[in-house]
Amino acid sequence: MIKDIPVNEVKNVAVAIVREGDEHSEDWNVYLINLNDFPITGVFITSKGYGELNNEVRKTSELRWFYENIPAREVVKVEAIVEDVFGLHNEYWVSYYIGTEIFDKRFIFLAESIKPENFTNIPVLNERGVMIS
Repeated sequence: MIKDIPVNEVKNVAVAIVREGDEHSEDWNVYLINLNDFPITGVFITSKGYGELNNEVRKTSELRWFYENIPAREVVKVEAIVEDVFGLHNEYWVSYYIGTEIFDKRFIFLAESIKPENFTNIPVLNERGVMIS
């Protein structure tokens, strides 16, 4: 039964959105960061945006990625993201294995939260951006 499935707490895994580029062009990218001292495997990520823009209910397509292995203290670029969706809630659902145990967590960047005043130093990447762990 569902009550018999253990709920494993996600620790030391983060999702970050970082602005990159120079004065001529800027790109925003989403990264998954493994801050553990061991790899995570079978990593499955879904992303979607949803909410209201200009008094209209909006949602983006749901995208999916799979990574066989993310080594200890490493980062993977998940996707590029455009500023047009920063007014929506942007959700990243991450599932992965440590050994034979499964872990999963939803990381939700609330609407209008991806902005410079919310930037922090992103570990491993050595960049500034918005991070949820």
